[in-house]
Amino acid sequence: MKIRNRLNPSDPCFSFEFFPPKTDAGTDNLMKTLEELAPLEPGFVSVTYGAGGSTRDKTVDLVTRIKGETGIETMAHLTCLGHTRDELRELLRRLKGARIDNVLALRGDMPQGGLPAEPVDGGLARATDLVRFIRDEDFDFSLGGACYPEGHVETGSRDDDLRYLKAKVDAGLDFVITQLFFDNAFYFDFVERARRAGINVPIVPGIMPITNYEQIQRFTRMCGATVPMRLTLQLERLKEQPDALVQLGVAHATVQCMELLARGVPGIHFYTLNKSPATRMIVSALKARK
Repeated sequence: MKIRNRLNPSDPCFSFEFFPPKTDAGTDNLMKTLEELAPLEPGFVSVTYGAGGSTRDKTVDLVTRIKGETGIETMAHLTCLGHTRDELRELLRRLKGARIDNVLALRGDMPQGGLPAEPVDGGLARATDLVRFIRDEDFDFSLGGACYPEGHVETGSRDDDLRYLKAKVDAGLDFVITQLFFDNAFYFDFVERARRAGINVPIVPGIMPITNYEQIQRFTRMCGATVPMRLTLQLERLKEQPDALVQLGVAHATVQCMELLARGVPGIHFYTLNKSPATRMIVSALKARK
């Protein structure tokens, strides 16, 4: 099933993002996590793609296994940096041969400590180029892309960032998923600005439940997301109390999601970090309120 047909404000879906584990045991644990999430009837799950294409085979294998063994719809992340056009074409053919209908088209980053984010010879430089390449090659995937309510860390201004997003959408995106955020005001303002700019595809909010103090500090530094001051103070007070911190993170994300759903989002995408308890608690609470 193509994700573009599943995003509907009148019946919003919940989706979950995972990354390919490094070991067979990790993959087995991930499959168990998916079994735990299956009763929540996820609209789809996505599998990330390592920097510079470092997990390309694992990503393809994992989305294929998830769809085949669980029946849950899947979306493969695909980045263009580190790949030639021929390599990208072959990866897309593999996904199509595995009956994967959905791709998240990204520029990607090079491995940590590696070369600057530049394309290889014969490769593509931007996510916009990748979207256009997929459409020009006549692959009929439902294509998603990334967007940044607070602006991409590499972009000079939010207006520039919005222009780049418009170019990606015009190249052939069917929907976009936001970077994580902890203040819904950023999302609602972003959607309003995007609509004024002529971006009319579904904009799915991306939510990450806070479960670890140091981890969220690291993530927000990397992606530029703002943690509201009141929440920051609460997290600092609880950073030596892991169970209480998780409860706070779950409560905050649940309130975020309730407001998002009340205002008509087409779905909510959860960044799970390959763990299910926090996400299960949130989605269970949301479904119980229907």
